Amino acid sequence: MADIRVIIPAINEGNSIGLVVSEIPKHVSEIVVVDNGSEDDTVANAKKAGATVISENRKGYGFACLKGLNYISERSKTPDIIVFIDGDYSDYPEELDKIVAPILENDIDFVVGARKKSLREPGSMTPQQVFGNKLATFLMRLFFTSRFTDLGPFRAIKYEKLKELKMQDTTYGWTVEMQLKILRKKMSYIEVPVRYKRRIGESKVSGTVKGTIFAGIKILGWIFKYSLK
Repeated sequence: MADIRVIIPAINEGNSIGLVVSEIPKHVSEIVVVDNGSEDDTVANAKKAGATVISENRKGYGFACLKGLNYISERSKTPDIIVFIDGDYSDYPEELDKIVAPILENDIDFVVGARKKSLREPGSMTPQQVFGNKLATFLMRLFFTSRFTDLGPFRAIKYEKLKELKMQDTTYGWTVEMQLKILRKKMSYIEVPVRYKRRIGESKVSGTVKGTIFAGIKILGWIFKYSLK
């Protein structure tokens, strides 16, 4: 059986993190919740649900993901697949098997869960999220002949391929950086349609004007940076 590790960046997700962890399929080898400075009961609830919890005090989605990867790299056993999922319960954790299936069955390098409109709960994505996704994926098609339609956070990648990407972004550009590097390195990828629901709590990105603007700048910055290489 494949060794699958899950990384969940989390900050103030006390009301949702236990649900996310408990609904991830039991055959997953380890669930690593990276607490990014929570001031609620995120840590306690994640541990209670069975997750390994580590801390990253530098605020940023990318910082949290990188901390999780560093923790995994120090373990004695190397995983086969890394899965990323948010801690806000907007994704359906039980769909992890659907996300990793193309890797296990067809040797695909990278899979992103695409939040198709027909599968999204009304209001689960803000207008600025929808617009930002469309703009980013349009530019990726324009510059890189990409087939991506979403920058969804629910994703799976072969561990060895992820190490090749040498991920760097410490904040909101993490997802687009990964997809751009997949394209540049000509790794195999596919999108799998996934359901999506209203998150529990307020988004740290799309829930604020500052977060929305900063995320947009970071995403577009990565795209234009790579288009000039």
